[in-house]
Amino acid sequence: MKTSSWLALLVPLVLVAPGCGALSDESGSDGDRVQVAAGFYPLAWVAEQVAGDRADVVNLTKPGQEAHEAGLSIEKTADLASADLALTHQALQPEVFDAAETNAQGKVLDVEDVVDLAPAGTGHDHDEHDDHDDHGDEGHEDDGHDHGDEDPHFWLDPLLMADLGDAVAEELSEIDPEGAEQYADSAEALRGRLEELDQEYTDGLAGCERNVVVVSHDAFGYLGRYGLEFEPIAGLSPDAEPTAADLQHLQELIRDEGLTTVFSETLGSSAPARSLAKDTGLRTDTLDPIEGLSGSGSQADYLSLMRDNLDALRKADGC
Repeated sequence: MKTSSWLALLVPLVLVAPGCGALSDESGSDGDRVQVAAGFYPLAWVAEQVAGDRADVVNLTKPGQEAHEAGLSIEKTADLASADLALTHQALQPEVFDAAETNAQGKVLDVEDVVDLAPAGTGHDHDEHDDHDDHGDEGHEDDGHDHGDEDPHFWLDPLLMADLGDAVAEELSEIDPEGAEQYADSAEALRGRLEELDQEYTDGLAGCERNVVVVSHDAFGYLGRYGLEFEPIAGLSPDAEPTAADLQHLQELIRDEGLTTVFSETLGSSAPARSLAKDTGLRTDTLDPIEGLSGSGSQADYLSLMRDNLDALRKADGC
C-alpha cells in the first residue's frame, strides 16, 4: 500500500485518539488564530505575508527537502487535516493534494485553480499571464515525475505570486470575516512588493550580452518573461538524467553562444552541472528554484532569494 493510502486511513484515528487535541493544542499555537497548512515554502510564504498575526502557517515540506519528493508524515497529515485552510499544488505535490482532498476538514485552495500555469518547458509570455497557447512542448523524454503538460514552477514569476496572494486573502476573509480588511490590505501591500521585484528583473536583465542560460533542471521557464532562454540539463524534475544527445546539444550551445556559466541548485545535486562545466571550461554558480529554504536556520526569504538569482543571472549574462 502506498504511503499516501495508509496515511489517509490513519489520519482519522490520529485526530480522535485519546490525548490528541486539535492542531492549536498540539502545536502550542493560539486557538483564536486561523490555522493554515501549505504544501511547500512559496505557498507558506504567501500565506504568512497575507495572514500576518491572524494565522499560524505550517509548511508541510521540511527545510532542505525537495518539494517534488516531499512525503507526508503522520504529524504533517494531521496538520493538513485540521487546518482551516490548506494550500496545495497538485502538479508539483500530488500526494499532498490527494491527502487534502481526502482528509481536510477546512477549505482547500489549489493554486492551479487561481494561477495560470505555463506549458512545460516554455514559461510565460512577457506581457500576458493568461494566454500561453503559442508555446511549444517539453523536449526531454522523461523527467521522472508526471507534471502533465504544464510547468508547476509558477512562483518564479512575481506577478503570479501576487495573484496567489489575492486568492489567499479572499479565502482567509471567508474563514475569518473580522480580518477581511487586514487580509485585503496585506495582499495589496504584497502585490506592491512583488511588482517592484518584477520591475527590478525587467530593468536588470535589459541589454544583456547573452540571453541563454544553462541550468540543472527545467525549473526556470517563468523567468523567460524577462527575455531569457533557459536550457536545462535535466527535465522538470531535479533527478532526471540527461541523454547523450542532450549533453552534446548543450556543449554546442555553450560554444556557439559564448556562455560563461553553468548553474546548479541549492537542494538538488550539483554533479551534472559541475561535470558539464568541467567539460566545457565554464564556471559554476547557483540559481535557486526556491522550492524551499536550504535549512531551518536560513535567514533568506522569497524576496532575497529572487534578488540573489537576479544578481547571478546579471553576472553570467553580462548585463
